[in-house]
Amino acid sequence: MKKLIGSPGTLSGLLLRIGQGLFAAASIAAMASAFGFSNYTAFCYLIASMGLQVLWSLGLAFLDVYAIKIKRDLHNPVLVSLFVVGDWVTATLSLAAACSSAGVAVLYTKDMGFCKSLPHHPCSRFQISIALGFITWFLIFISSLVTFWLLASA
Repeated sequence: MKKLIGSPGTLSGLLLRIGQGLFAAASIAAMASAFGFSNYTAFCYLIASMGLQVLWSLGLAFLDVYAIKIKRDLHNPVLVSLFVVGDWVTATLSLAAACSSAGVAVLYTKDMGFCKSLPHHPCSRFQISIALGFITWFLIFISSLVTFWLLASA
């Protein structure tokens, strides 16, 4: 298998996984700090999805650290196929959660004027959390493309 930027067991792969985990954790923190987020199912789904992403990304980051430390190659077809499936599942969940949350935010911000009529409502925190969710999805998308490319080249 080829050595690609962002592939499992490399320093760039480790940085990609750490970035995914950090942006997902930041999305959770921004949403959890907003009062009343639990009243909206889409926002709860975003937190659940980002929580799963934190676990997946940091778990693979620890695996990358181990592989780098002992200089082991993680490009085994069985491992790469596991990475592909895991990345695709978490990417799909993250994109769905970010899109549904964005839909609710647009509905309340633009369509209903809910955020203007209730200035104490934390709409900006919701929007920041959603933006961080989309950044997380983009990083997952990159890693899923890399792992899929690795699997296809095996």
